[in-house]
Amino acid sequence: MTALAMERAMQRRRESGPIRVDVDGQLLQMLRRQDPSAPECLVERYGERAYRLAVRITRSAEDAEEAVQDAFWSVIRKIDTFRGDSAFGSWLYRIVANAAYQKVRGRSIRRADISLDDVLPSFHEDGQHAAPIVDWSPRVDDPSAQSELRAALSSAIDELPAEYRAPVVLRDVEGLSMTEIADSLGITVANAKTRVHRARLFLRKRLAAFMSTTEAA
Repeated sequence: MTALAMERAMQRRRESGPIRVDVDGQLLQMLRRQDPSAPECLVERYGERAYRLAVRITRSAEDAEEAVQDAFWSVIRKIDTFRGDSAFGSWLYRIVANAAYQKVRGRSIRRADISLDDVLPSFHEDGQHAAPIVDWSPRVDDPSAQSELRAALSSAIDELPAEYRAPVVLRDVEGLSMTEIADSLGITVANAKTRVHRARLFLRKRLAAFMSTTEAA
């Protein structure tokens, strides 16, 4: 390719806007042509991530495993309904989340979720914290405290209502964008941002309480 031809190609690329790289393209093609190895590839690529989301919603390893299995079979059966309006991963997460929520709704006895408003930090009208906030962030890098912090964080996430657990896991564990979270959960971007923000405030308060108790002990 000559320098002039390359320059013209680069110009066309700039004019056409950013190129979206579909990392799931090959998997999608395998699923659509019913490749025998497609289910295995689906589990290899999304199995752990789907389970992390499902177990946070259901708070049950058994229910999470069943939800993921049900969701993956739905993905395989309904792959022709995927039109590419959103990322394949977002579409899959929505199916996983719906399957997990169905497990929760199907329980005869459910643990009552806390009211997030009752436990969020309080603020003055100017937006400042009404109560003093202890800065425990330096201890995050302390190797002796990391295992306890992980356990405390996991416990705090489990305390969140299901509609807040899913967004914060998708954002802070799976690294999805707010748009992808909204697509995955069938909510607006503004709603996704609000839920993630409120969940983070709650988690920060729980971790601050845990660190204060640890230091006092």
